[in-house]
Amino acid sequence: MSLPVHLVESLAGVSPGALVEVTGDEAHHAVAVRRLREGEHVVLTDGLGTSVTGPVASTGKRVFAVTVESVSRGERPDPAITVVQALPKGERGELAVEVLTEVGVDRIVPWAASRSVAVWKGERAAKSHAKWQATAREAAKQSRRSWLPTVTPLTTTAELAAIIADADLAVVLHEDATAPLSAVDVPASGRIVVVVGPEGGIAPDELEALVAAGAVSVRLGAEVLRTSTAGVVAVAALLARTSRWA
Repeated sequence: MSLPVHLVESLAGVSPGALVEVTGDEAHHAVAVRRLREGEHVVLTDGLGTSVTGPVASTGKRVFAVTVESVSRGERPDPAITVVQALPKGERGELAVEVLTEVGVDRIVPWAASRSVAVWKGERAAKSHAKWQATAREAAKQSRRSWLPTVTPLTTTAELAAIIADADLAVVLHEDATAPLSAVDVPASGRIVVVVGPEGGIAPDELEALVAAGAVSVRLGAEVLRTSTAGVVAVAALLARTSRWA
């Protein structure tokens, strides 16, 4: 059985024998909800590639300490995957973030597409963004990731041009595309960007702008997937052709 994973702010300079404290909401959930006990082994990670394993040395109301037995440091995954996710309605946004995090996406970009039913404005934008971040955080722990994905602030179509221009490969999922995703050349390293439209589809002017910026319009297959699942399917198809899944 895999050990439970908890996030800490920093593990810089930590070595075997050190004592690491976990505080705040992370510790409260572990102690009060999970009933973490002294002697139980856990994994701590800083979300930046470093993880430590060891037994719980002590617990308190909103704190617990771990004696480090081993330290591991993993390289940042390469190629890195960015998914531009058009805002879905309801809870499908959190579902998309959850599965994208589990499959190994490195950056998630919420996109205010013209046909998105959901709208992020004012206080709702801040709350929705925070919910996506929290979802990514919990999914990263569940999937035992040592590198946490970044969830950027809401992005407009005009702002996507820079993201696409910075990519070694950028694809836009579109049901009317003639080229299959399987036909694109997947780079061995660098950054791959996958753009996922809203339930109503990507508007013609948006598709034109994204292609003009350097993206390739591709289709997954004959079936039309929901926006909350299309991204994870496309990323899995791409990762299967990289060393990350070799």
